[in-house]
Amino acid sequence: MLDKVTKQTFEPIKGGVFELVIGGGQTIPLELSAVLGTGLQGAASREQFSLHFRGPATPVLPQKIYRLQHPSLGALDIFLVPIRRDASGMTYEAVFT
Repeated sequence: MLDKVTKQTFEPIKGGVFELVIGGGQTIPLELSAVLGTGLQGAASREQFSLHFRGPATPVLPQKIYRLQHPSLGALDIFLVPIRRDASGMTYEAVFT
């Protein structure tokens, strides 16, 4: 499924909340805070783009693939990288080429 998503897939749900599954039935809410295009064509015949997700300050999640659930997109396994921490929480980035 991830090979078929584009920047346009995520733009309408910017500001929406995904549930990140951390195991044991626990989830963490992540808000899709930014959908950023590069203007460059990627290997999957789509514009390269990145997604920024805002989450709570703790726990700080290490970079790896996480399962994210969204009401309209369903379950997606996405590689997230922590990129910024501030007083209100953590920002994670997913890059699609």
